[in-house]
Amino acid sequence: MKHYSVLKQEAIEGLKLRKNSIIVDATLGYGGHSSEILKQIPEGHLYAFDKDSEAIMYAKERLEKVGSSFTILHQDYKTMKSALLDLGVSKVDGILFDLGVSSPQLDDEHRGFSFMRDEVLDMRMNQEQSLDAKVVIHTYSKEQLADLFFRYGEEKQSKKIAAYIVQAREKKSIETTKELVDIIQNAVGANYFYKTHPERNIFQAIRIEVNQELTNLEKALPDALSLLNVGGRICVITFHSLEDRIVKNVFKQVSEVDEMVKGLPVIPKAYLPKYRIVNHKPIVPSAQEMKENSRSRSAKLRIIERIHDDEKE
Repeated sequence: MKHYSVLKQEAIEGLKLRKNSIIVDATLGYGGHSSEILKQIPEGHLYAFDKDSEAIMYAKERLEKVGSSFTILHQDYKTMKSALLDLGVSKVDGILFDLGVSSPQLDDEHRGFSFMRDEVLDMRMNQEQSLDAKVVIHTYSKEQLADLFFRYGEEKQSKKIAAYIVQAREKKSIETTKELVDIIQNAVGANYFYKTHPERNIFQAIRIEVNQELTNLEKALPDALSLLNVGGRICVITFHSLEDRIVKNVFKQVSEVDEMVKGLPVIPKAYLPKYRIVNHKPIVPSAQEMKENSRSRSAKLRIIERIHDDEKE
C-alpha cells in the first residue's frame, strides 16, 4: 500500500523525542509517523488514535515490526484526554496531529473521497458511523448546504450549487461522486468550473462535515495542551486554511500574557504563558517533497511547547 507521510522528518524532529518519551499520535493513519516515533522511544510508549478500522489493521502490522511499546485506540482523537485517563495516563511528552485524508483513503474507490473518479458517495473516515456524504447531500436543506459549502469550502457559488443539488435530488437519488461533480458543473457553468474547480471546495466541505473535522479539532487542541508535561510539544500538520487558522489562533491564545495583567511591571508567575510557539512561521514541505508528493503542497506544520506548569489547574 502506497502511503507518503507528509513532513515526516520535520514533525519527528519537532517532537524532541527521548528514549523514554510518552507520545500520542492523534491521527495514526497508516502508521508512517508512528513507526518512526516508535523506533526512537525504545523505553517509552506510543498511544495512537484513529477511527478508520482499515488504517488501524495496516498500521498495527507495521508497528509490530518495529516494537511492542504501543497502544492503538479505535477512537476519534477528540476523546484523547478521557481515553488516556482511563488508561492511567494523565501527562505525555508529545502529541502529533497529521490532519486531512491519507493517500490510501483518497485512492480507495470504495471510500468515495475523490472527485476525480466515479465512486459511491461516502467520505467517512469511521466506516461504522451512519452520517456519510450521501446523507448530507440528500437530507440537508438548501440553506444548510449553501452554508456548509461557504463555511467549510469557502465557495463563492455555494447558494447556486446547493440549489442545483436540491433540484437534482428531487428527480433522482445522487449516488456517485461523478453525479455530484456533474451537478456542480451544471450549476456554475463550464467556464467557472474549469477555471476555479469548485468541486474541490464542495468535496472538502462535505468531508469536513461528515467527519466533524473542525469541531473535533477545536475540542481536541485544548485537551492536548493540558496533557503536556513541561518541555513537551504538540506538532500539528494541517492541509487547508480553515484547520491552520484554528491551530494558529489556539496556539496564539495560550502563548500570550493574560490581558488582565499585561501592563503590570511584574507579572505573577501564575499569569505567565504556559506555552511558547516554537515556529512563528509554519514549516512547509521542501521543493523535493512537493515534487515527490504533490498532495503535500498545502501542508503546514506548527509546533508549540509547554514551558510552565499551570498553577491554576
